[in-house]
Formats: sequence, structure tokens, C-alpha cells
Amino acid sequence: MISSSDILNSKILIVDDQEANVRLLERILRGAGYVSVASTMDPRQVSELHRQNRYDLILLDLQMPGMDGFQVMEGLKEIETEGYLPVLVITAEPGHKLRALQAGAKDFISKPLELAEVRARAYNMLEVRLLHMKTKNYSKLLEQTVRELEASREVIRLKNLEERKKLDQELAWAEETQKSLLPHCLPQFENFRIQAFNNPTRYVGGDFYDFLQLSSGDWVGVLADVSGKGISAALLSSMLLGALSTEFRYGTQPQEVLNRVNQLLYKKTLPGRFVTLFLFLLSPQGVGQFISAGHNPAYLFRSATGKIEELTSGDMILGAFASVSYQSSPLHLHQGDILVVYSDGLTEARNQQKEMFGEERLRKIIQQEAPSGSHALQQKFLKAIEEITQGMPQTDDITFLVVEKYQ
Repeated sequence: MISSSDILNSKILIVDDQEANVRLLERILRGAGYVSVASTMDPRQVSELHRQNRYDLILLDLQMPGMDGFQVMEGLKEIETEGYLPVLVITAEPGHKLRALQAGAKDFISKPLELAEVRARAYNMLEVRLLHMKTKNYSKLLEQTVRELEASREVIRLKNLEERKKLDQELAWAEETQKSLLPHCLPQFENFRIQAFNNPTRYVGGDFYDFLQLSSGDWVGVLADVSGKGISAALLSSMLLGALSTEFRYGTQPQEVLNRVNQLLYKKTLPGRFVTLFLFLLSPQGVGQFISAGHNPAYLFRSATGKIEELTSGDMILGAFASVSYQSSPLHLHQGDILVVYSDGLTEARNQQKEMFGEERLRKIIQQEAPSGSHALQQKFLKAIEEITQGMPQTDDITFLVVEKYQ
């Protein structure tokens, strides 16, 4: 968690060629309790100052003689190689706002300056910046831990009982990590009922789901399937969930969220690791959008017609390719409609006779049980899973979400 003390102790740099503006911003920030506020009236000094001090927030005027704010941001990009510029631009030109955001700035303040707006935007940006840095540092630690544990596993090969015990402890830790990613209780969103199920394998897979309420009143649901098993899958799941939460807290659109997350995973994960994901955003009225990143199709039962629609957008998996641009598709749930999202562990569940659950069985259950509501549909899924697996351990997680718009 990021505390108010962490935010107020953040390092801030003010860049403006007008002394009056610098002094005004210093008074506003110091009056709000910030204890580390520096300034410069020379934009040519910004890159070197940031290289030395690594500011958490840079308040940057766009209109300055000799070197404007856009040129300053280009210099900062050479330092912030991951593309995250902690820049809050200051401008009196409405036409410059979009250009500044496209150049890498995270937010803007309009002139003339208003005390409340400066305080609010600075605080919000610092909270997101610190969350970003925390996730970045955590991902490095996770990556290092994965390399060490997997290299150790290859060398040791369980030579004795003590080593087996250690591995069991590590897998138990991975299982606890995986469980901690799931919501402790299902959320209550206006006009919706949600059912969910996750049955991890003894090998600790990488399935997880989560929900996030946005400040706009809309909400986001996601079900992801991380490649691999064991500790590496659990850690990659944790990194992915942290990145998604950070991006959506900033109010980013779903397609841009996945573009950023894909870049993070591509840079930070081990070769051969990737994620399939189905993400959807809905308003209380049932209007929204979805993205399927290499995931198996979701199904949407229409109560008015009794028909089932297949939802798939054909986007690539996450983390495998550097240059991927994700696109969202429209989604609209009417009263009585039910959305079913699942991992392939459900349809590939099987018994000792190699009989699989399969897509046909899944669609048939939805067709028969969805008219009775989401709870009845969930119970039928659970019964069908038990019947097909006959208690046989599975090699992949079985996970599904059932979302019903009841009014």
C-alpha cells in the first residue's frame, strides 16, 4: 500500500521559466505538506537533474524559450527507458494537451493555476507513480526469484528427501501466492450477479480472475491463464495482476491497458512465458467492451432469444511479441443475459478414459440452465465437472466466471 507519508515525502521538480509561477507552485506544494520540492528555470538542466535525483513528479511548463516542454520530455525518455514519464504538464493552450499526453506526459494542469486542482492532480499522479515503481521493483524481484528457483531445481533434481521437502514447501508457497490473487469475496455491482469458480491443480497453475470498480461507475472483470506451472506461474500472475490494477487506477482505456501490460510482460518475463486473457468492461446499464487476448471464446446467452453468441476478438497473447496493438469490441448485456468466461482447463478436463468436458457440453449446459439464472448455471457446471473428472487430478486449472445482468 502507498501511504500519505510516502506521497508527501516524494521528490518533486518544478520547471518553469517564470519565477512567479515557480514561487506559486512551491507555496502550493509546500503548503500541502510536500517536503522535497526543487525547481529550475532552465529547461536544459532537467534531464541531468532527473538523472541525479530521479524525481517522482516533474511539473513541466510547455512554453519556455530556448527549449520547450516537448523537447524536455524527449530528453527524459532517454532516462526513463521503460517509457513511464512522471510528468505533469502545465499549459494555457488547450491544443497542447492532447499532444503532451501523446508525447508521454501523464496528466496536465491548465493555466491560470488553481490551488485545489494542483494539489489533487499532483497527489493522484504521485500515488500512481509510486505504485508503478513498487510494481516495477516487485517484478524485478520476481524475475530474479524465478530464475534462481528454476536453475536450482534443474541442478538439484530432488537428490534426497530434504530436497523434496523443500520443493513441497516452495510449491505450497506458490499455491498460497496463487490463492491470494483471487478476490476474498465476490463484488456486488449494480444490476449484476457474479458467480466464480477456481480449482487449481496440484502443480499450481496460472489461472486467476479479478474485478475492479472504476471511478466512472463502470467495472472491469478479467480472467487470465498464465503459461507454465508452479512458482514461475504464480509470480507471473502476481506481476500481471499488479500491472492491470495500476493501469486501471489511472483511468486508462482497456486497449491501452493491454498495450502497456504486453510491453511490460515482454520485457520482464522469461522467454516462452505468455498469458491468455479475457477482459471486459461494463456500465451499470450493461454497455461496455471486451478484449480476448489469445483466450478461448467467451459465451453470451441472450435471454430474449435463447441464443448463444460467441465472443472472440482474435487479439494476440500477452507477453510474446513486442509490437502488438489490442483493440476492444463492443459488449452489451440486456436484462436476463448471462456472460460465461472460462479457461481451457474447463473444456479440457477429462477422466481416466480420456473423455473430455468439451465445448459442445459447455454450450449445451448454458443453453439448458442459463434461463434459470447464474446460480443454477454455476451449480450445473460444478456437477458436470465432478461427473466428467470422477475425482481424477487434472493437469490444468479449472476456472470460470458467470455474470448475469438481472435488471
